[in-house]
Amino acid sequence: MKTKVAFVCVHNSCRSQMAEALGKLYGISVFESYSAGTETKPQINQDAVRIIKALYNIDMNKTQKSKLLSDIPGVDIVITMGCNVECPFLPCKYREDWGLDDPTGKNDEEFINTAKTIEEKIKDLANRIENNEINLDQ
Repeated sequence: MKTKVAFVCVHNSCRSQMAEALGKLYGISVFESYSAGTETKPQINQDAVRIIKALYNIDMNKTQKSKLLSDIPGVDIVITMGCNVECPFLPCKYREDWGLDDPTGKNDEEFINTAKTIEEKIKDLANRIENNEINLDQ
């Protein structure tokens, strides 16, 4: 059975959505990718949608929507995007924070940098899961 990973932040509209999309692209052979938040937005951040489409040819408007923590299945790993005090809590066997600044309202360069950072972290996470470097046996 594949490891389930949730990417969470408060609004589930930008960073966590980008992570879910890139998780499905680069982590698919190793883990199932979900994203969620404590609040939802009527739509995913459209700058994030545009950048992910331009860089990776994934249309998040078609493949994803803003979800609450209660909308996703139980997960093994929780990755928080960098939401400091307000970070949502979700039960899991392993958790880490990626400390990413929210690019919302900033220029395309910020969105591209965020996407590229998430891509690197997703590939690293997939590698660590595959090599059993993350202990999920608690």
